[in-house]
Amino acid sequence: MTSAAFDPTATLFVRTSELPDIPHLLSLLPAEGGLAWVHGPATDQTGVIGLGEVTRITISGPERFSRAQRWWSQQCALSEGGNPIAFASFAFDKQPGTSVVVVPNIVVRRINSKTTLSVISETPITDAQVTKVVGQINRPHSLTHGINQVQYLDGSRPVADWQAAVDTAVSRINTGELDKVVLARDIVAQLDEPLHIGALLMRLNESFPECWTFSVDGLIGATPELLIKRDGEHVTSRVLAGTMRRSSNIDRDGQLAAELLGSDKDQEEHMYAVESVAAALATHCTDLNVPDRPFILRLANVQHLATDVTGELVDAAPALALAASLHPTAAVCGTPTERASQVIRELEGMDRGRYSAPIGWIAANGDGEFGIALRCALIENDERTKLRLYAGCGIVSGSTGESEVAESQAKFAAMRSALD
Repeated sequence: MTSAAFDPTATLFVRTSELPDIPHLLSLLPAEGGLAWVHGPATDQTGVIGLGEVTRITISGPERFSRAQRWWSQQCALSEGGNPIAFASFAFDKQPGTSVVVVPNIVVRRINSKTTLSVISETPITDAQVTKVVGQINRPHSLTHGINQVQYLDGSRPVADWQAAVDTAVSRINTGELDKVVLARDIVAQLDEPLHIGALLMRLNESFPECWTFSVDGLIGATPELLIKRDGEHVTSRVLAGTMRRSSNIDRDGQLAAELLGSDKDQEEHMYAVESVAAALATHCTDLNVPDRPFILRLANVQHLATDVTGELVDAAPALALAASLHPTAAVCGTPTERASQVIRELEGMDRGRYSAPIGWIAANGDGEFGIALRCALIENDERTKLRLYAGCGIVSGSTGESEVAESQAKFAAMRSALD
């Protein structure tokens, strides 16, 4: 099913100009939020912010990626004056779930220490309109909103039921039915007042500058996993699988990292994830660089095994097509993919929606970035007082239900610390 918001034959007019530096891109977002993809601390930040909306398309079904690409190509072919940018967030599974691509009215982008403003409209854009927008951009929003009181409730199922599902998955892995499966769980956060989305995203970025902070159509978070970045012919994917807690004691923290690097269970889980990404990129790339061993990516609350896979495009595939080729990776689904997908449907007990699926931005020239929607929450009501938080764990033969519950709690901590 496909739904678009305006005449698909309409022209998109684009006007782009340089801006003076903005202290923090996320300061441009109001309480009700907007569109965001931001990486790095304020002193060395890159990313894209979108405000307002010109048009959107909502899509469901197994052809959601190809339909989105066709629609976006049509919009770009009809554009005049510049390089439009859109934000996109896709459903994890073929059914159910709705995917969305949104073209904002205002785009602020910072790359290589250069900040630009683009105004996108269905009608020709005047100098006066650009001047007015520049004035608005130069007055960032106040992000001094107080912390909400939060009550956490069970999500789709009690934690004990999910732990039992993990144990069932391990039993099925041990019989040889599959090698790995990722099972996710959810919890509900009930707030006593409307969430200030801009302030929350700022807190996430300040706590996790190594992650990509995102906001698209109510799905907000900070993901450590870059599914794909396309910059001309160069592509990069950061693969994460294998997780360990952090310690405030430096020596103990180093010991935990060494345990993670030496864990056969975590190395096996990571290997499956890297192999799935490398196999998908091999059909599009040459000079594929896949390191032999992962490195430790330290975040504020956890540390991960991480591998950066890079390559050079040979087929000019746009970022959206690359994301379609990669999804779902073994890091969020399992191995073999089809069998793991079926086990998820049987055991997980919830609808993932857009959790653990591609989320990011795309440009008319094919460039773009997609992360995997992890460490995130979905805003479930117009009042912005109910959020659904998600966390997933990779299950292999050495997993236990108890340890995976603990890992899921550590992953919830990223969003909970920003809310509490």
